[in-house]
Amino acid sequence: MADIVNLRQARKQRKRDEKEAGASQNRIRFGRSKGEKAAETARREQAARLLDGHRRENGGDADA
Repeated sequence: MADIVNLRQARKQRKRDEKEAGASQNRIRFGRSKGEKAAETARREQAARLLDGHRRENGGDADA
């Protein structure tokens, strides 16, 4: 005798599986490699250091 299957649950599970397969393909196509992520982090840190290096200090000028 066959098992009883709730068609609503089966349909929802199939839809979730299809979405997961599509998401997996998108991760492969559009995801960034470890090197790209590291380069982006290094670029951001360099920009932050450059900006902080050009920051003016307050309190040194009493006339302002």
